[in-house]
Amino acid sequence: MTNYQPVAYLDNAATTPMPDEVLTTVTNYYQFQKVNVHRGMYGLAHQVTSQYEAVREQVKNFIHATNSAEIVFTSGTTDSLNMVAAGYARQVLQPGDEIMVSLMEHHSNLVPWQQVAQQTGAQLKYLNVTVDGQIDIKQLRQQLTDHTKIVALTLVSNVLGTKLELAPVAELVHQHGGILVADAAQVAGHLPIDVQALGADFLAFSGHKMFGPTGIGVLYGRQSLLEQLRPVRFGGEMIQEVTQQDATWQPLPLRLEAGTPNIAGVLGLGAAVNYLQRLGFTAIQAHEQKLMRRLMAGLQSHFPIQIYGSQVAGDHHGAVSFNFKQIHAHDVATILDAANVAVRAGQMCAAPLMQALQTDSVVRASISAATTSAEVDRFLAALDQVEGLLL
Repeated sequence: MTNYQPVAYLDNAATTPMPDEVLTTVTNYYQFQKVNVHRGMYGLAHQVTSQYEAVREQVKNFIHATNSAEIVFTSGTTDSLNMVAAGYARQVLQPGDEIMVSLMEHHSNLVPWQQVAQQTGAQLKYLNVTVDGQIDIKQLRQQLTDHTKIVALTLVSNVLGTKLELAPVAELVHQHGGILVADAAQVAGHLPIDVQALGADFLAFSGHKMFGPTGIGVLYGRQSLLEQLRPVRFGGEMIQEVTQQDATWQPLPLRLEAGTPNIAGVLGLGAAVNYLQRLGFTAIQAHEQKLMRRLMAGLQSHFPIQIYGSQVAGDHHGAVSFNFKQIHAHDVATILDAANVAVRAGQMCAAPLMQALQTDSVVRASISAATTSAEVDRFLAALDQVEGLLL
């Protein structure tokens, strides 16, 4: 493209770039290895199946699960959370039971629970968001009862960038006999995940937000709970035996992976995990926090800007949202786009949070391990253009 100009990409919370080694892994499968898994009796099929299952073991270690049967490959975080809602919650909830979420949840960790509540007669309850972008722990303690069967919370807000400390939440939830569902979509490429330390009963994340391909995700579940999760899709490979009138399912995790899976996506996910582990989360965090301090300092120097959530750079993991007080978020994003700076503007699939923040939309700048200081500087310079043109 002769008119191509490099873009300062600050929309990593939507999706991250794909490193060469991930692209090579995906391309290599399609060029030289495109066979199905778990089916063929020939050598190449066995080879690719071994590679596919090796990624499952790799992901198990990546998030510190107990065994690889607790790792289910899905199409992404949304798919994973819907599976928990439809396959588990719908089976166990009864009228009078309670589901608890926060006002900062992405629609993917909200709408499925709304649907399940309507279908089962359970009550959906909300936790407020504090000024610094946390849940109200006092409110959580007051509202938790033995009727609270499911608490579903994000680990890092896709809007505010703040990280919730879910381990003490899990302890409280378990004391009342409930389970904790964690949305880790905004975490996997930024911070290490330890599902056992978190006390998460289910946890979901996507490959494309951690330098992997689109269309691949992970559902982790404690094995005893996954055993209770009914398949929500039916077809090939998940079947153990079929008669004319009935069928039985394979053991975990295959019973939850009907049909031909996203093989290239799984292999690419494994390459993305390798990429992150080679960089190391200590180095990733040091790099991102350096950029976030630079970004936040620049934002705070623009007097008309309102930053949502914490005003401390170290409290933001990957993302920060803001508004020019007199300018609509879409206008800001349009001017930034003209300067070849990519950000997100809108409700961020978090309408209840927008209502709580008393705004209809925000501008979100989000970084990753691949973001450079030069990109942050171009973003801040472009904000000067916004200020100059519209204020």
